Amino acid sequence: MPIITEHITEVAASLSMEEVAAIPTETVYGLAGNIYSEKAIRSIFRIKQRPLFNPLIVHLADVSAMDDVATDIPPIARMLASQFWPGPLTLLLPKKEIIPDLITAGKATVALRVPNHPVTLALLKQLPFPLAAPSANPFGSISPTTAQHVASYFKDEFPFILDGGPCISGIESTIIGFNTDGAVVYRYGSLAVEEIEKITGPLQEYIRDEENPEAPGMLLRHYAPSTKTILSSDIARSIREYTGKKIGLMVFSESYLTGDIVVQERLTEKNSMEEAASNLYAAMHRLDQQQLDIIIAERFPDKGLGRSINDRLQRATHS
Repeated sequence: MPIITEHITEVAASLSMEEVAAIPTETVYGLAGNIYSEKAIRSIFRIKQRPLFNPLIVHLADVSAMDDVATDIPPIARMLASQFWPGPLTLLLPKKEIIPDLITAGKATVALRVPNHPVTLALLKQLPFPLAAPSANPFGSISPTTAQHVASYFKDEFPFILDGGPCISGIESTIIGFNTDGAVVYRYGSLAVEEIEKITGPLQEYIRDEENPEAPGMLLRHYAPSTKTILSSDIARSIREYTGKKIGLMVFSESYLTGDIVVQERLTEKNSMEEAASNLYAAMHRLDQQQLDIIIAERFPDKGLGRSINDRLQRATHS
């Protein structure tokens, strides 16, 4: 099992030797490596069992580092970076030649963000290179939001997990790209699109391509428990449909009382979308350990972070 540590310098030394390490961000824990080390990047793909056609996000130490790795940056992208970095916003930009094609799956664009986590920002400032860091879990499974989640997935594939506590935002970053007509949302995430649209105006929505995804985290089945999971707009009716089964519930805030429910996870006690998003993956992990027959997840209002939560739940239930 990787060593869980709070020693940034120790992890920085390991990364400088082309090793891989798990690192905290405000969204989820990432499996990180030096973007300029083919050995490290291939290790990420191998350890995650992630297909090479699926690009990686590059994590930068600060906004100014964007110019080191991207070119032809639209003014609207600079405005978004200035407003939301550090934070859970990833920008898809034309890459400089210095970025290896392995990072971008051969695409002409690179996904960039500055994470809003003091531990990882301190780590990045110690390193002379940015870090590629997809979520630190086997491909397709539930993303990790604690160091222990990461440790439960891996044995001895890499040396260190840098412990930064539970992730605050709880779901992955929002990904925004650009075309001649304006800004495009490639993935819904921890930053609500309504906040982004205050700067960009109405966003276009990119249609997912399963065979050749343009950006990270776009495949239909993703973030999924091993337990069969359904998404429901009528929890009471779904409970009746699975009478006699061991049911686990994942709901926004309302509790349901019936003998068939083995366990239920209320994502918020404050009717807060932010709290629900923060608790989503941790609740999935707990439910998936209960040897249930079925997990019934409540569909959220399709606005704000509810849209991002629904995106994750739809992909957790896609088969």
